[in-house]
Amino acid sequence: MACEDTRRTRALLSHFDLHKPVVSYYEHNKLVRGPRIVAQLVEGRSIALVTDAGTPGISDPGFMLVRDARAAGVAVVPIPGPSAVVTALSAAGIPADRFVFDGFLPVKPGRRLNRLRALQALETTIVLYESPHRIVATLGAIRGVFGDVEIVVARELTKQFEEISRAAPATHLDRLSAAPVRGEFTVVIPFLRPPAPSVEAEDA
Repeated sequence: MACEDTRRTRALLSHFDLHKPVVSYYEHNKLVRGPRIVAQLVEGRSIALVTDAGTPGISDPGFMLVRDARAAGVAVVPIPGPSAVVTALSAAGIPADRFVFDGFLPVKPGRRLNRLRALQALETTIVLYESPHRIVATLGAIRGVFGDVEIVVARELTKQFEEISRAAPATHLDRLSAAPVRGEFTVVIPFLRPPAPSVEAEDA
């Protein structure tokens, strides 16, 4: 098995009394480990790719392994599992017939604001990922671009300490600034269509 964190995956395997070889595959070793995994696949081995949370290939380097395996003629078999994007949308109470997923925003403040403004112009529901180290800064940027619109901030979806909260960015900021922040976040920003002009305004 190739996994993001061998400790977490081994714990899961042990829980079900499964004993399989486990190797790490993540952002910082993908260029070295990926070709080795593909070589084993070409030799006929079956290797499962798992992540700590969410779905492999969604905002993680799993897509590179899938791409290279397919290019080598290896069949890739997806097994559905939790996806933070769909999970957050299903619990948000926000229209999701049309939405855009933009992964992690840029780290630099100026680029982050520019990206949010570009997303706002799309006029659709927006789903973002964020780390515990940047969630406060990101919420501040969202407030600056979108104002006091109610957004959904979800933490640790489908895991033991799952939290889903819907409030204005300022409320989220007060809550998350009061204590150390932990866990991975998914943020859902609704598109609010401007109110239709009144008859008086149309006649003016």
